[in-house]
Amino acid sequence: MKIVNEETPSGGRYLAGEGETQALMTYSRASPKLIIIDHTEVPDAFRGQGVGQMLAEHAVEEARRGGWKIIPLCPFFKSQLDRHPEWRDIQQG
Repeated sequence: MKIVNEETPSGGRYLAGEGETQALMTYSRASPKLIIIDHTEVPDAFRGQGVGQMLAEHAVEEARRGGWKIIPLCPFFKSQLDRHPEWRDIQQG
């Protein structure tokens, strides 16, 4: 599934899916090298398909590529960080 980035000066979101059925992960930019992931939403149509996991992996890849850190305010993303110790390099704190 393709993931699209929508970026604004103050933050953005990652979208997976097409049309009206899209999963999303939103973030705000605290500084040029720090983002806060604050929300993940996966529609019922995508439940059990690993779409939330794909969004989390994408956020980690983007952070590594951009050289920034992530503050995980979103409970889903925080739980993913807890399950993936290899992602700790991108976690702020």
